[in-house]
Amino acid sequence: APGQRFTARVQALLPEVDAATRTLKARLELANPSARLVPGMFVQLRFAEPPRAKSLLVPMDAVIHTGRRSVVMLAEAEGRFRPVEVKTGLEAQGQTEILAGLEPGQRVVLAGQFLIDSEATLRGVEARLNRSPGASEASAPPPAPEAALHRTPARIEAIEGDTVTLDHPPIPSLKWPQMVMDFRLPPAERRPRGLAAGEQVEIEFRMQDGDVPQITSVQRVAPGAAK
Repeated sequence: APGQRFTARVQALLPEVDAATRTLKARLELANPSARLVPGMFVQLRFAEPPRAKSLLVPMDAVIHTGRRSVVMLAEAEGRFRPVEVKTGLEAQGQTEILAGLEPGQRVVLAGQFLIDSEATLRGVEARLNRSPGASEASAPPPAPEAALHRTPARIEAIEGDTVTLDHPPIPSLKWPQMVMDFRLPPAERRPRGLAAGEQVEIEFRMQDGDVPQITSVQRVAPGAAK
């Protein structure tokens, strides 16, 4: 049957790898009228992708793989940046398909500019980018001096190990808006015992390059007392 075309459906991929060719065998199901295909014939196969809706694509360098999730850094109004978790699809020709997490028209930042290679580094970059309202995709603001301390009330959203997620109001000394973000807790002997989600606290912290802000002191406050 030279030159003839047949439409087939992949029925199964056999779970055995050929050690010599490093390939798998596939079982195809197709109509074979008049027995035109017989055992021993060679065929050329072309696998067709199922029809897809119009895809949303971003440069592959814009997708940050932290080891726990895939994230892009979203550029928002007034020079603000925000990490957004995305679900990715196919990758080809330097582009990554985004299945969920972004909308057409949103602006993303190329991850290569920040050398982000872990979840902690991602959180640190988010904090540094949002330190100044003049931040841009092309340049990050200079880090604050290590000795600079900042103070804010906050509400504990979650605690995992030595990391606490806080919902804090705007912080004028850093020109930060209200945010929910992670901070590094001080050693156990330097913080109140039994801190839990939902509690109101007052914290003092400093910035750290490549990591989340480090809390230097934390105190419980009565509900409604934080200002």
